[in-house]
Parts: sequence; C-alpha cells; structure tokens
Amino acid sequence: QVQLVESGGGLVQAGGSLRLSCAASGRTFSRYVMGWFRQAPGKERKFVAAISWTGSTTNYEDSVKGRFTISRDNAKNTVYLQMNSLKPEDTGVYYCAAVEIPFAMRWGPSDFSSWGQGTQVTVSS
Repeated sequence: QVQLVESGGGLVQAGGSLRLSCAASGRTFSRYVMGWFRQAPGKERKFVAAISWTGSTTNYEDSVKGRFTISRDNAKNTVYLQMNSLKPEDTGVYYCAAVEIPFAMRWGPSDFSSWGQGTQVTVSS
C-alpha cells in the first residue's frame, strides 16, 4: 500500500480559495487512482473528486463541479485539490485516498484501500 500525507487545510472566508496537497510514498504512485473525500462533523465521509493514473480523466461530486479541480504530478508523487469559491458547506476534514484499480465513474469510500490522516478545512460565512 501507499502512505499518504495531506496538507494545505485551514480557515478561509466564503468565496476564498485553498489548495490541498497529498504526498504519497512509494515508487508506484502513477499506478494509483487518487481521490479526495470530505467528512463534516457528525456526517458520513463523502466523495469529492477522483483522478485517473495519468490524470487524463477526472470526476467530481456535483456540488463542487466548476469550483474544485483535482490534478496530479506523478514525478512528485503528489495529488492536489484546488478549491475556489468556497462555501460554508464545504467545511470538513478532507482526506486523500488511493487505490490500484482501473478508473471508474462512481466512487465511494469502500473503493479505496489507502487513506491519509486528513486535513481540516473551515469556511466561514
């Protein structure tokens, strides 16, 4: 499995931006589908975005389409989540996840085998 470490969370006002990063260990990073999930207090962990091995294919949860962008740099073993036009409902702990299977167009938490420790994102109104 791959080890994942997120960074870049913080407190931001509504309408602002944050860029999350997830650094992965291991030499096979390019073989992993990477995903971002978030979990609000008292709620289930939910899918945000995913990106294929090469970065050529992505998909997003409907509420973040047009505002969030997932990308990856396989040379740096890093995946990113650029978050723009943030809203208070985007608040939560954001988790990076990885799995070594073919890309699909629907993802849930149980599809991923490796997880980071999470980074807190708080959007104030």
